[in-house]
Amino acid sequence: MKAAAPAPAPAAPRLWDIFCHVIDNWGDLGVCWRLARQLVAHRQRVRLWVDDASALSWMASPGALQGPGPSPRSSPSQASTSAQPLYQGLGELAELSVHHWPRLQPETAPPTLEPGDVLIEAFGCDIAPHWVQALQPEGRTGQVWINLEYLSAEPWIERCHGLPSPVLSGPLAGRVKWFYYPGFTPGSGGLLGPDRAVADHPSAAWPAPVQENATSPAQTHADSDATPWAPRITLFCYEPEALTQLLAQPALAQAHWRVCAGRSQAAWQRAQAALPASATVERLPLLAQTEFDALLRTCHLNLVRGEDSLVSALWAGQPLLWHLYPQHDGAHHTKLDAFLDWLAAPHCLRQWHRAWNGVPSNAALPPLTAQRLEAWQRCIQAARQRLLQQADLVSQLLGFVAEKR
Repeated sequence: MKAAAPAPAPAAPRLWDIFCHVIDNWGDLGVCWRLARQLVAHRQRVRLWVDDASALSWMASPGALQGPGPSPRSSPSQASTSAQPLYQGLGELAELSVHHWPRLQPETAPPTLEPGDVLIEAFGCDIAPHWVQALQPEGRTGQVWINLEYLSAEPWIERCHGLPSPVLSGPLAGRVKWFYYPGFTPGSGGLLGPDRAVADHPSAAWPAPVQENATSPAQTHADSDATPWAPRITLFCYEPEALTQLLAQPALAQAHWRVCAGRSQAAWQRAQAALPASATVERLPLLAQTEFDALLRTCHLNLVRGEDSLVSALWAGQPLLWHLYPQHDGAHHTKLDAFLDWLAAPHCLRQWHRAWNGVPSNAALPPLTAQRLEAWQRCIQAARQRLLQQADLVSQLLGFVAEKR
């Protein structure tokens, strides 16, 4: 299927309702928050509906939002019946508001608000029919209803991207929901683009290429005056068994590890016995999305998990290992292989990715050297260059909506 044509600039202002079910690990909200911000940057108005907006207290940049936020003293139904948002955007985000979605109380009546133009169900979260009817009243023209799917490089997403899903029965019979599949190829829905707030920040300039300050162990021994290579590494993961092997790599003996909050620090606690005494560690607090993006640009190796941080790591252009959300049936291994094929990953990068994601193998992992990381960097930067030649997700989405209205 051909990619939707990029939207004209500027796109006609429309009102978007984005619904997000926070399952765990913040990734769902991370994607929706970034999407909402980027739509506002394209002169759109956005209402973000979240069943648990508590993570926005740190995920949003300081000064981006104001409002009471979610209150533990209020029941979900009490919070949902008010037309007042939990948060209201400030400055460049003035056209963004965050509202409580009482997902676990689907019978709750929605607040009386202006009908929207575009309704997005992120990652297949189901919205009660009377909420759909309230936000997109029957008979109102120009409304679009979209199911924003999970990111994948698997070939089948190009066949499914943009397909209609007619509602055949029930109170919403006769309406059409459209499948929108993000992806890495021109035939997909694209990726959320680089964050302008980070790209414009002085501290977020591209770090020096690895080869300019990298010294292999062999070179270090050959030249006593050489400075040992001290790479900076971001760790944002689930619980990879291969973390112990990575910590013990001789080339990373002088590494400075930046360990993100949450499950990453729990995984670190279990594996840190393998850390050489010469290495250092920095346990990070919860970071705003733009702070995390800037962090990735300043590291020599980014160990990332989920969708949002993978896309940020690709735009950062530094070597990376992606930790997919583990699935009991092993479906994430197929998804991983498809991503590595699109990436045109060298063999050693494939081996480390597969080990990082728990793919069984009897083969020994290749030593992680500065030279191999240089090869990984070239691979990531080539992929980044390909992505820059394609329309980003928001540009495509604006064009898709204009076409379906």
